[in-house]
Amino acid sequence: MAGLRLGPLLRHVDWESGTSATVWVETDRACTAEVRCDGGAGGSAPTFLVAGHHYALVVVTGLAPGSAAAYEVLLDGERVWPLAGSPLPPSTIRTPPVPATGAVVAFGSCRWAAPAVDESDPVGPDVLDTLSARLAADPDGERPDVLLLLGDQVYADETSAGTRDWIARHRRGAGTGAGAPPDQVADYEEYTHLYDESWGDPELRWLFSTVPSCMIFDDHDVIDDWNTSAAWVADMRATSWWHERITGGLMSYWVYQHLGNLSPAELAEDELYAAVRAAEDGTEVLRAFAERADADPASVRWSYRRDFGRTRLLMVDTRAARVLDEQHRSMLDADEAAWLRTQAFDDPGGVDHLLVGTSLPWLLPPMVHFAEGWHAALCRGERGPRWARFGEWLRRRADLEHWAAFTASFGRLTDTVAEVGRGPDAPATVCVLSGDVHHAYVAEPEWPAGQQPDSRILQLTCSPLHNSVPAAIRAGFRFGWSRFAKGIGHLLARHGRVARPVVRWERTGGPWFGNQLMTLTLRGRTARLRLERAQAGAKRGRRGTDRAGARLTGVLDRALTDGR
Repeated sequence: MAGLRLGPLLRHVDWESGTSATVWVETDRACTAEVRCDGGAGGSAPTFLVAGHHYALVVVTGLAPGSAAAYEVLLDGERVWPLAGSPLPPSTIRTPPVPATGAVVAFGSCRWAAPAVDESDPVGPDVLDTLSARLAADPDGERPDVLLLLGDQVYADETSAGTRDWIARHRRGAGTGAGAPPDQVADYEEYTHLYDESWGDPELRWLFSTVPSCMIFDDHDVIDDWNTSAAWVADMRATSWWHERITGGLMSYWVYQHLGNLSPAELAEDELYAAVRAAEDGTEVLRAFAERADADPASVRWSYRRDFGRTRLLMVDTRAARVLDEQHRSMLDADEAAWLRTQAFDDPGGVDHLLVGTSLPWLLPPMVHFAEGWHAALCRGERGPRWARFGEWLRRRADLEHWAAFTASFGRLTDTVAEVGRGPDAPATVCVLSGDVHHAYVAEPEWPAGQQPDSRILQLTCSPLHNSVPAAIRAGFRFGWSRFAKGIGHLLARHGRVARPVVRWERTGGPWFGNQLMTLTLRGRTARLRLERAQAGAKRGRRGTDRAGARLTGVLDRALTDGR
């Protein structure tokens, strides 16, 4: 009898017709996966094979708009979900009314796997586990329509003690991973263990089964500072282990995260998906794709668009699509940048809210912004070769690789959000949603007189979902927003001969620290922002806090528009 190894994950819910959805599963053997919903909706799909693992992405059809249908998962006709004896409510697929009147969008990034239920948690309660507990306690209460995970869904380079022990045993038994760091994953099989550890968490597993999700990678999904510079890439490719690491990372990202981002129509047209499903064993087909994607990033687009009624999400890949030539550095290659503008300007007047999801913040604390522009100028030789070598050294040690470190790209993104935000057809809000920096804040830009967009433009940054926030990071980011720090940033920019950006910006909320989640409630042309933090329950000694009793506490609840 086939068993369910991981999932189900409810991924894409159709907002155009309200009648379909996709559900992802991993099974322990080849079988047919089926989803059956109350009311007769459902779907089935045979599993496909990658590196000894079996997966299926089931397209569920026949759903009713504006409904909530409980569902179960069957493998070869035997029910495997809900789990036998589970105290959790049924998993449901909720569809929007057509036309949709609004959307509730929750987002964040950076999630270490939570420890076992009976273990203490040294970094505090996981905000997604805590959200899951709240939804399970009140299944008919308010919940997000979609959960946006903005990077670092798994940490390939910062593994838990249990995973390090597993890696050591696996490598001894399989004879793999020669030369690879012993505390980091080395190949596809080791990546699958990361997903097992993270997504097998009971609370998260139920949450993912009932709240749709959209995902994009950041560096730790592969390795810290992934694609920070051409010199970095050359150094990594010179190692004996990097090729297998990046190949396994891209293969596993495609299987575990990317496929679920696509609509049924996009899946039907995806040649790689068809080839992997048609093959008796899709490993080599997918491996060839991953190797090509690494060698020629422009050959693949990981970015995608989702429309939630009159709310549009553009999820942008800011890792794999980079151009790293120091004289022509760009966060996005030419095709990717053109895609972003095309999607942003599509259907004028048809969008009330434009969301740009990018793992890396567009607007940083001013001192950090100017420091990144300064070091980028040094690296391209503005102050000579000695300063260029220092710039590369600093870039790798200080994570100076956000939009500000790609000066031309920062300017193009600034121009795009300003242009789309002007005129009678402009959205009510244009929000750049980001994570990465292990704190949360709201920043708002101001253009010169007469150039201010009609839309309200905001940088909304939220991380981590579950990770450590050292005291030095807290102090550094608080200082980075200060007037004195801004002055230091201006001096650095002057030394690097970096022109000041056309916009100024101020922090209008935060910084906030802790395991936290932002939620946008979008109704018509109104927008409301809420920030909640996971608050620990009872203490369990010096090691940390117990997961039991954790709760979400409100930190911010603010209207962003007046609805006009």
